[in-house]
Amino acid sequence: MNSERHIVSAFDRDLETVQALVVKMGGMVEAAITDAATALERRDEELAEDVRRRDRAIDELEAQINHEAARLIALRAPQATDLRTALTVIKIAASLERVGDYAKNIAKRSHVLIDMPQIEGSGAALRRMSLVVEGMLKDALDAFIQRDEGLAADVRARDVEVDQMYNALFRSFLTYMMEDPRNITACMHLHFITKNIERMGDHATSIAEQVIYLVTGAMPEEARPKTDSVVRPVTTERED
Repeated sequence: MNSERHIVSAFDRDLETVQALVVKMGGMVEAAITDAATALERRDEELAEDVRRRDRAIDELEAQINHEAARLIALRAPQATDLRTALTVIKIAASLERVGDYAKNIAKRSHVLIDMPQIEGSGAALRRMSLVVEGMLKDALDAFIQRDEGLAADVRARDVEVDQMYNALFRSFLTYMMEDPRNITACMHLHFITKNIERMGDHATSIAEQVIYLVTGAMPEEARPKTDSVVRPVTTERED
């Protein structure tokens, strides 16, 4: 009996460790979103470069989480909820890594935009959109920590707001391009950035769905709420 309790205790410690790594990774990704948006708005090359450098640490943490979770599954052979937890942290880490990549992509395009004409209000608008997505990501991770299905469902519903912001910004950039062809290149870069932020929202929503799966044992049955896009989705490059 003492041996069984020791095994359970060791498993719980390992599970807590890997979940703590996910929370740490989430904090790093949230900071990357904030800093990428700030660098874009302020045209801060140094901050943009810092975001790009820090992406390596996010990638390394994902690899560590995958290693620890795989080791946990192989050595401890978890059942039911514990197995769902181990699988969930792997999927959450993958979503966080992609959000980190999108933040890095924004930072890369910030360098290019510095030498281009400013599109009035674009930096502030994109920062507002980033704040919404960052809030979704924070709440999705809080839902994971607290095993809060209701909060996860709320995050999932808020993805509609991100889609609406994306559509509004796309229309705005289109207007600027039509008014002055000299704005076309800058607006195209800004559109890619907007799409990157919209995809961040999709990944925050995916994390929320993983939390619902973790708590209930099933993915949400109803379709993810979405608004009709004014433009076909753009494939955002990974830019590794």
